[in-house]
Amino acid sequence: MDEVKVVVAHSERATLRVGDVFLKVDADQARIDVEVDAMALAPVPTPEVLWRKPPVLAIAAVPGTALGRLGEPSTASPAAWAAAGAAIRKLHDAPLPPWTGRRRRNPDELAAELDGECELLVTNVVLPADLVTRNRQVAEAALRSWTPAFTHGDLQIDHVFVDGDEVTGIIDWSEAGRGDALFDLATLTLGHEECLGDVIAGYGTDVELDVIRAWWSLRSLLGVRWLVEHGFDAFAPGCEVDVLRSRM
Repeated sequence: MDEVKVVVAHSERATLRVGDVFLKVDADQARIDVEVDAMALAPVPTPEVLWRKPPVLAIAAVPGTALGRLGEPSTASPAAWAAAGAAIRKLHDAPLPPWTGRRRRNPDELAAELDGECELLVTNVVLPADLVTRNRQVAEAALRSWTPAFTHGDLQIDHVFVDGDEVTGIIDWSEAGRGDALFDLATLTLGHEECLGDVIAGYGTDVELDVIRAWWSLRSLLGVRWLVEHGFDAFAPGCEVDVLRSRM
């Protein structure tokens, strides 16, 4: 019998791996609905859906290895990072999905959430006030209107799989929807700023670098407390807190 491996588990969802099958358990069926629909529409390699029996979704493993891990140096080649950029551009150029997505908020709502989170980070002494203040200033550039694109919504580096210089699969689509294309690019390169140039070369068009840097700060500020509360180490070398410190 294949070993059961816990990939991730917290109060919202859990993912198990049994051989070449991933079992995703999620009490929020709307999130699973989005994942299944997004994988069907996305013009990039995605996992095969094997079966679904709420609250469980079974998908096949994709070939290749993850582009990298947050907090670890990436061993992927510049060409692999460029291939990831090209795949993301193909997604962003695709027709918009019929749903809005869970992370899509107008700039005023996002600013209000960010300000509230910054206050909690300082009041609860999670992060130093000067670190929070500086990154809140950097994050301001992301608080603007954008042209909606078909976005992945949670395009972490370990959600993109490559074999050599070819993208073989992009996983975890539960946050997909209409969103800011630069948020995807920022999420992919979070903690791997040195690879941003390769991603943009593959993406094939000029992007606003200050907005990508703003999303690095904004995503990290919004994520630190949640990560700590759910058993993840945002303070590990190269992770979210180090991303915030790099803006000082």
